[in-house]
Amino acid sequence: MEDYHKPDQQTLQALRNIATRLRINSIKATTAAGSGHPTSCCSVAEIMSVLFFHSMKYRPEDPRNPDNDRFILSKGHAAPVLYAVWAETGYLKENELLNLRKVDSILEGHPVPKQQFVDVATGSLGQGLGVACGMAYTGKYFDKASYRVFCLLGDGELSEGSVWEAMAFASYYQLDNLVAIFDINRLGQSDPTPLQHHVEKYQRRCEAFGWHSIIVDGHSVEELCKVLSQPRHQPIAIIAKTIKGKGIPAAEDKMNWHGKPLPKDMAEMVIKELQSRIISCNKRLYPAAPSKDASPVCLRNIRMPSAPSYKPGDKIATRKAYGVALAKLGRYNEHVVVLDGDTKNSTFSELFKNEHPNRYVECYIAEQNMVGVATGCAVRDRNVVFASTFATCFTRAYDQLRMAAISESNINLCGSHCGVSIGEDGPSQMGMEDLAMFRALPTATIFYPSDAVSTEKAVEIAANTKGLCFIRTSRPETNIIYNCNEDFHVGQAKVVYKTNEDHVTVIGAGVTLHEALSAVEILKKERINIRVIDLFTIKPLDTKTIIENGRATRGRIVTVEDHYYEGGLGEAVCSAVVNEPGFTVHRLAVSQVPRSGKPHELLRIHAIDREAIAQAVRKAISSSANAK
Repeated sequence: MEDYHKPDQQTLQALRNIATRLRINSIKATTAAGSGHPTSCCSVAEIMSVLFFHSMKYRPEDPRNPDNDRFILSKGHAAPVLYAVWAETGYLKENELLNLRKVDSILEGHPVPKQQFVDVATGSLGQGLGVACGMAYTGKYFDKASYRVFCLLGDGELSEGSVWEAMAFASYYQLDNLVAIFDINRLGQSDPTPLQHHVEKYQRRCEAFGWHSIIVDGHSVEELCKVLSQPRHQPIAIIAKTIKGKGIPAAEDKMNWHGKPLPKDMAEMVIKELQSRIISCNKRLYPAAPSKDASPVCLRNIRMPSAPSYKPGDKIATRKAYGVALAKLGRYNEHVVVLDGDTKNSTFSELFKNEHPNRYVECYIAEQNMVGVATGCAVRDRNVVFASTFATCFTRAYDQLRMAAISESNINLCGSHCGVSIGEDGPSQMGMEDLAMFRALPTATIFYPSDAVSTEKAVEIAANTKGLCFIRTSRPETNIIYNCNEDFHVGQAKVVYKTNEDHVTVIGAGVTLHEALSAVEILKKERINIRVIDLFTIKPLDTKTIIENGRATRGRIVTVEDHYYEGGLGEAVCSAVVNEPGFTVHRLAVSQVPRSGKPHELLRIHAIDREAIAQAVRKAISSSANAK
């Protein structure tokens, strides 16, 4: 290797000593906690030592400095060794490690970003490399900076398809600033891994995916130093053959030790033996400082340059208005980036791509990886990230969404083609569960715009809202409802139609709001007046507006949604009024698996069209009268 300078013996010994101390502290911490994964920590001790004290460039006193190299511990159950590393740097006090997993400690069982040295939560296996791809893509193509991204994976998680989605992405985009280290310690949780120690098979797989792949002894600091100094022309996969439980004689390469701390007496014996292996060395290792070439980024107050430009009488699908809004927002701020899963001509994110091609990332049909990449792109507030696909496709990425919420990630997702209103494509393409999915995420804000104006406002607001944002867009073209100067806010519903003598409050969103407005005209002929509410955000819900208007119509509410009954708009409204006396909610939603058909046919068949709304209103009035 032309530019490789072998470290001197003192450096190599210092790295070995650090690895031994990492083992000792991992054992101490897990034994004190009475739980944890010491054997999973011990297999990566040398890898962590060389990474953090020889190869990576970062400022240990400032873990989230934008110039720092990045590290993701995808095998998050080995968190104690990561904490031991940061104690070794001096960022944590060593005695803090003994508070591992305690309720009042930041050192949780798996890494979480309340720890300043952690960018994203890990522990749901198979996800770290996708996030690392997003960080590496940002470094190479958006920041154009020299920082590198390192991701440490366990061999058990290599059975996850999401890992190989990420491998394909990294190769396609030539992420030569990305290094994946595979800890091939042979043993999973309850069984040996499929390939065990056949490291050459891992190598062939990685090479088939377009990575430069190198096999090393994962316990040789000299080999690790050499391989991590490789010149970079493509993503690098380091296949490190290791021993699970290395340094714990009773547990080395033995089954039934996964996730088990050492008993106190055993831990004391092992620690004493490990301490005897530390050879006196005068050399103290410090990480090298990074280059200062990641420009400052400000993501505050991301605003549209002008109000929406739609006119009354225009008809436009909210999915198209989403694309128009993205392109417009991108003109104003160079840190707005957009991802899509090969649906850009349906979600209309292609309008952004056409105008800002260097800030568009095609993720192809790999939605799990797309959400991971989006999360990585948003790390350290480097980008305002939007990612779009069909609403139904987010179902397969739900675990990535769940982990993005735990990671306190600020990413914006748009799901188009929701509900039966997409028509002939049939149920496999209809997002019918998406509201339920996103409502269950603790950090989620859910926008369900009903026209082009509110869609553009949703995009702008989402860009400035913390946490996960989900924008639900529809396929059919619908009328403009709002004036272009209308003001919108998170958690603020709109009363779009009312009279002084309304009998029932009808609550809808998206296509069903337009059906409700059509029902107004049907019922007028019968001298029945209804009040129509557009929720705009399903979460958080505007409980105040719902209750106030519900009271004005004697507690009679009808909800209508293009979604299954479970977990959708209707359930949200029910939860808002559950403690209100005298309220009755009649819910209209899709009750069974749909089929292909014209949109208007399907709305009618599933009883969420204007006629069904009118009938539900009549029933609500009748039921109320009979109750008296």
